[in-house]
Amino acid sequence: MTTIAPEIEESWKQALWNEFQSNYFFQLKEFLVRERSGYTIYPPGPKIFHAFNATPLDKVKVVILGQDPYHGKGQAHGLCFSVPKGIKPPPSLVNIFKEIHNDLGIEIPSHGNLEYWAAQGVMLMNATLTVRAGSAGSHQNKGWEIFTDRAIKVISEKNENVVFLLWGRYARAKETLIDKSKHLVLQAAHPSPLSANNGFLGCKHFSKTNKFLAEKGLKQIDWSLPD
Repeated sequence: MTTIAPEIEESWKQALWNEFQSNYFFQLKEFLVRERSGYTIYPPGPKIFHAFNATPLDKVKVVILGQDPYHGKGQAHGLCFSVPKGIKPPPSLVNIFKEIHNDLGIEIPSHGNLEYWAAQGVMLMNATLTVRAGSAGSHQNKGWEIFTDRAIKVISEKNENVVFLLWGRYARAKETLIDKSKHLVLQAAHPSPLSANNGFLGCKHFSKTNKFLAEKGLKQIDWSLPD
């Protein structure tokens, strides 16, 4: 059985149209309907595809991959590692800000909303786009990974000179989806406090990203966050 595309930015709708019509996506949609009937699901429905709506396919310059949305109340809004203004930045995001400060001298921001990055072409995509409240990993292996793997492949195929930031074992496994002859792949430990000292802190991925973009004649990312 087929389904129609959800509310998603037009370039992504066209690029991923076959996914939306596929059997696995229909089954995923049925799963989400069942979940919503008994549980709170994050992020809110209009924000599930926020990463795609905030960064059109032809604007993607950098990809940061997360695994799951945050599962606490008010945290997830469809961009990996990001939280809305007014929500305390989680520990992994705090470590990201520390690395940016140490790498580029940018002051640690007053909030954790990364929409400013997304607007500049930083695709902030989780591998799984939904989660049950209070239950990390609860929507893994339901079809989302097939969809987001395809999105990574689409970026690799259709774009050039994209920087992929793969942090942690899960993200690093996505390396095989990327054509490294035309993109830059940077890998490090996950920014979680459990692993950040094993290679994330000190990785200098943010300056390396901007150096690569500059060498390709592309506008660098402003990694600060306006208040």
